[in-house]
Amino acid sequence: MSRSLDNILILQSEPDFQERLGAFFDAKTGLSHFGFGPEHAENHQKVVDVITDIIKRKRNDEALLEYTERFDGVQFGSDRLRVSSAELAAAHEQMDASLLKSIRGAIENVRAYQSRIFIGHNNQLDGPTGIKYTPMRRVGVCVPGASAPLPSTVIMTVVPAQVAGVKEIAVVSPPRHQGDIHPVILGVCHELGVDEVYRVGGAQAVAALAYGSDTIAPVDKIVGPGNQWVQTAKHLVSASVGIDSIAGPSEVLIIANAEANPAWVAADMLSQAEHNPGSALLFTDSQALAQGVLEELKAQVARLSRSEETVQCLTEFSGIVVFDELTEAIDKANEFAAEHLQIQCGDASRSLVEKIQNAGAVFIGPHTPVAVGDYWAGPSHTLPSGLAARFSSAVTSNDFVKSLSLIEYNAENLAAAADDIIRLAEVEGLDAHAKSVRIRRDG
Repeated sequence: MSRSLDNILILQSEPDFQERLGAFFDAKTGLSHFGFGPEHAENHQKVVDVITDIIKRKRNDEALLEYTERFDGVQFGSDRLRVSSAELAAAHEQMDASLLKSIRGAIENVRAYQSRIFIGHNNQLDGPTGIKYTPMRRVGVCVPGASAPLPSTVIMTVVPAQVAGVKEIAVVSPPRHQGDIHPVILGVCHELGVDEVYRVGGAQAVAALAYGSDTIAPVDKIVGPGNQWVQTAKHLVSASVGIDSIAGPSEVLIIANAEANPAWVAADMLSQAEHNPGSALLFTDSQALAQGVLEELKAQVARLSRSEETVQCLTEFSGIVVFDELTEAIDKANEFAAEHLQIQCGDASRSLVEKIQNAGAVFIGPHTPVAVGDYWAGPSHTLPSGLAARFSSAVTSNDFVKSLSLIEYNAENLAAAADDIIRLAEVEGLDAHAKSVRIRRDG
């Protein structure tokens, strides 16, 4: 194990530095979704086939159930596709009291933050122009299926939509916990007042949310994380329905200097690498810190319950990169556009935020591990990954409203602008456009 982890240390002075650094970019883009290269072609086509099949079969529930049996190994009838209100209530009733208290605290924090940043109340018509925000009517939320529950995903996607005023929220999740959705996920849905939950996941769930089925009505936007199958499906249906971003496997990039605690940095890297797949990078200008973090990784990973899988992620998708100057590390971090970006540079940490342009979320200082954002602080943990943080953002309440431009000219406003509007319309050869103004100006 020690020898394999030694290979993740990269020094800028090494002759193959650029080549090895470039490999990280290639690896991270391949984790998020199935691309169009030959290595992805077969799986990409499988997702296309699933979506096409559901559409061709008149979007019925039978197709969803067949794919659920094939991919998740669970068989049930259409009457079990939707989780009943009684099942949601029962799951809530069985929740541990301490866990429920923590969940309610997280919900309160997320709701407060999302309300504070919400722009939807800023409707205005000031003079001849203005803007109006309206919430989306119906939203679909993808919650990954796993043996362990992911209640935080429900909170981080549903609460922003509720703050925005979305009335209908449909949650889909594959039945992978003993042939069903984990009861903690169901309990959190009930706590949030979400009563539309479906036992279906993967590309078939995305297709149903986009185009509808016998039981599932189509939505206006699909949000939430997931594996390559889910994210590729979201990408393919995005011409028909809104999506948040390509929110794929977890990744962290830590910018740190000699003031950072190597044990803490190693723990932060492992917290993402244990996702399997997951990517964890340290960019630093301190070789002493780099060596200290490497030794801590070796010691800490051996004590993890998923040690073998985590080591695989460290060796395949992770690295400790020593730059000659910290400014070079920051420049490369902006190219990398990490989902989670941590800055652990002592008193300089906050000032360095000004130099960060591309990241899903920034965690500032030594006492802000990614887990704070994953569960508690308030900003959503549904973040763009791959390289999507260059053009996408974290899910917020503002993602669930649409803006309508408002224009109200009176006779004086129109008269003052008429000659210019007519001139612009005529140069484009649109005589009727020009006439619609002229007829009002000339009476």
